[in-house]
Amino acid sequence: MFTALIALVFVLHIIFSVVGANQDNDFVAFTYGTAKFFVFGLGDVFTPDDATIGLILNYGLAALIYLFAGRIIARALKR
Repeated sequence: MFTALIALVFVLHIIFSVVGANQDNDFVAFTYGTAKFFVFGLGDVFTPDDATIGLILNYGLAALIYLFAGRIIARALKR
């Protein structure tokens, strides 16, 4: 459950960045800060010329990893 919430934060960060959300908004700023905290070393795996594509790839990858890891942990705890 926790990993799914972090993945949601990554998706929101991607959406807010793509649409150019106001970074002075408290919710947007919280989302950006939380995403940057939990991305660890995955924030610069891909470095294409277009920064937006890089953000989508890197934070999308982080979201997938969190979802995958969360599923593995949940299954291990059920056993």
